[in-house]
Formats: sequence, structure tokens, C-alpha cells
Amino acid sequence: MKLYDYYRSSAAFRVRIALNIKGLEAERESIHLRRKDQRSDAYLAVNPQGLVPTLVDDDGTVLTQSMAIIEYLDETRPDTPRLMPADAAGRARVRAISDAIACDIHPLNNLRVLRHIDEVFDADEATRNELWYKHWIDEGMGGLEGMLAGSGDTGDFCHGDTPTMADCCLVPQFYNAERFGCDMSGYPTAARINATCLALDAFQQALPEVQPDAEA
Repeated sequence: MKLYDYYRSSAAFRVRIALNIKGLEAERESIHLRRKDQRSDAYLAVNPQGLVPTLVDDDGTVLTQSMAIIEYLDETRPDTPRLMPADAAGRARVRAISDAIACDIHPLNNLRVLRHIDEVFDADEATRNELWYKHWIDEGMGGLEGMLAGSGDTGDFCHGDTPTMADCCLVPQFYNAERFGCDMSGYPTAARINATCLALDAFQQALPEVQPDAEA
């Protein structure tokens, strides 16, 4: 198994967590997003979107998009800790929480969007972070906090008392928000779950700063 990765990619961070929870090892190849390795002909031949992560399974199956990868790992390795609930309603809730992060919050603040804002609007970093990044974190996290705090299905983790795909999405988003200086005190349920996750080796070992390609 091979994972095309970048230490600061939230999407790759999700897959690293999932692999760790399931006890799976993958050969790693760093695709440096700031140096635009993702636009090289060699990488585009693997992933035409030019995004990370990409996972190549042992049989040569090429998988893209982090949540599709996580569900694939769950379905093809059912004898490892499960990341999706057994019941349909539970799976739908985990997907909804995951989508709220990966589809509604993260895409607005990912590297290519922030870079485009800087280039088109000639925004300095401080202004862009204050007027754009933090705005969309507050918009998205407010709704997510309501989903978590308002449901009896929330336990130690986003859904129940074991980590799921939703937690694989929450921790990278929380990490990035804090890295950009966002005040996360208004989201106590999400913050509690984030802290619970980070007490586990599977999450700690997936942190950006401990990856082989991490930079100061």
C-alpha cells in the first residue's frame, strides 16, 4: 500500500488517522503542495485532480478523495477497528458530520483557495485570515457544534464511544483552525472530542509535525 501525502494537508491527515486506527501501514511519498509537486506530469498520471491524498492499494487499486479512501479501507479491512457504524442511521450521521467538515468548512479555506484570494484580491495574510478564514471557521463550526451538542448519539467521540470517520475529519480541521489563530472556545463539545482524540496514539502519530516531510 502506498500513500501520496503532504504533512500539512488536512485531507491526508484524515487518512493517516484512519490508517493508524486500523493498524495499517503504507509506504509514503510526499507531494509538496507549496512547491506544486501536485501539478507534475508524474503525479497527474496518478491523480488527475492534482490533489492529495492518493492511496494505491496492494492490488494496484488507485483511490482518491479522503472520505472515499477511509470508507474503502473500512469495507476492505473489516477485521480491523471499524470507522463506520454498523447501522444505517449511524452511518448516515457519521457521513453528515464528516461532510459538514470536509465539504462545507475545509474547501473554503484550503491552500489553493487562500492562494487564489491572495493573488486576485492582493490581500495580505493578516487581512485574509481575519476576514475570510476565521469567518468560514465560525460559520461552519457553529453548525457543527450544534450537530454534536444537540444529539444523544454524541459520546466520547463524534458518534458513540469509539472513533469514526467523523473524528478523522474533526481533528485536522480543529488543528488547522488553531494554527490560524481561531478562537475555538465557542465550540466546547467539538473541543472536548478533539482533546479525547488527541489523547490516542493513532491521532498523535498522524499530527503534521511528526511526519517525515514536516518542515519547521
